[in-house]
Amino acid sequence: MYSDFQNTLKINSQFLINGCKVTAYDGTTLFTPDGVANYAALWTRDFSYMVEYAGDCITNDEIIRAVHYILNRSRKDGWIPDRVYADGTAVYAAGITGHPIGEANLDTALFLTFIIFSLYRRMEFSMFKPLFKKWFLLVDNAIDMIPVDPQTGLIYNDPQKPHSPYGFTDVVCKTGVLFYESLLYWRANRMLAEMLQVCKQTVPDKYAVRCNLIVQNIMILFDHHKKLFRAASMDCNQIDIWGNAYLLYINFPVSQGIKEAILTTLIHTKNQYIYKGQIRSLFKNEYWDRLLIDIKPEEYQNGAYWATASGWFIWCFAQQDKELALQLFLEVYSFLTQEGSFECVNVNYRKLPEFVVSTTNVYGALKRLESDKGFVLLCNH
Repeated sequence: MYSDFQNTLKINSQFLINGCKVTAYDGTTLFTPDGVANYAALWTRDFSYMVEYAGDCITNDEIIRAVHYILNRSRKDGWIPDRVYADGTAVYAAGITGHPIGEANLDTALFLTFIIFSLYRRMEFSMFKPLFKKWFLLVDNAIDMIPVDPQTGLIYNDPQKPHSPYGFTDVVCKTGVLFYESLLYWRANRMLAEMLQVCKQTVPDKYAVRCNLIVQNIMILFDHHKKLFRAASMDCNQIDIWGNAYLLYINFPVSQGIKEAILTTLIHTKNQYIYKGQIRSLFKNEYWDRLLIDIKPEEYQNGAYWATASGWFIWCFAQQDKELALQLFLEVYSFLTQEGSFECVNVNYRKLPEFVVSTTNVYGALKRLESDKGFVLLCNH
């Protein structure tokens, strides 16, 4: 039964990935976020999720050419594109082309690093090394551009001139020091340091300094009463449901007691943020305090439920309650295979069918759980 689940998700992931391909003017295959041409460009973070969680459905050559396509359009100041269109047009911030809704997205260089790290883990080193040497300075410079609070090392978003933050909350105006974005920053810096070390290049001290500062100071965003982290220190100082699960999923180094408190709280409050196996960014009946554009409550990034994050929660729940993890998996699996892979959903609300990462991210978590015999046995029961 477990292998049946996994095979079906792989087949569905491959179908969605094949359906989202667009050929650029230079012959590069672009992987768009959906198969119905709503987001008709290569979005850096969406492609990063596809590569990380369903990379077995994409070839090395396709990934390499896509990385070149993105990096060749780095802005003069070093910023990585949020997305690039088939005609080569690059856009750096969320919003309609020519009408950005904030400054350049904070997460693009980080997600590009995740793509490159995925290549590093799967390619022959002799073939990867020259690519990394070609790409490194552009990626490193782009990460240096990201605004950071000098005292805490956490990513900082100026409330007077805010950047669009993490792309799946890119209409949300989180300001001050940021939680989820700082987790991404920590992860990308660790990856760059590892790749440099393996390539036997000098590893600047800045990577360790950045990571250590984040680890030392992330707790300033922890709500000791609610036992979960908040999204930001200023605007949108609200509990970040996705971010708390992602912290556990990437094994961010907080104390074991904090990890247990987060997981226990997420399990006990599950009915406040899950619908049909998909996950809300905030607790039920809560909406973001500040937005970059108006979004109706209960829709899109202001209250709808997303399968993008479901895999992280399935994996997290399996660490404490495998039956609950299986229940969540079966809910989202049933929805994805029977109703479709939508960008987000709610009661009487469906947004954008054939959305790729809704399926690939669940598939990736299931593959990760393959080593967990208890979960596999439960699926086979």
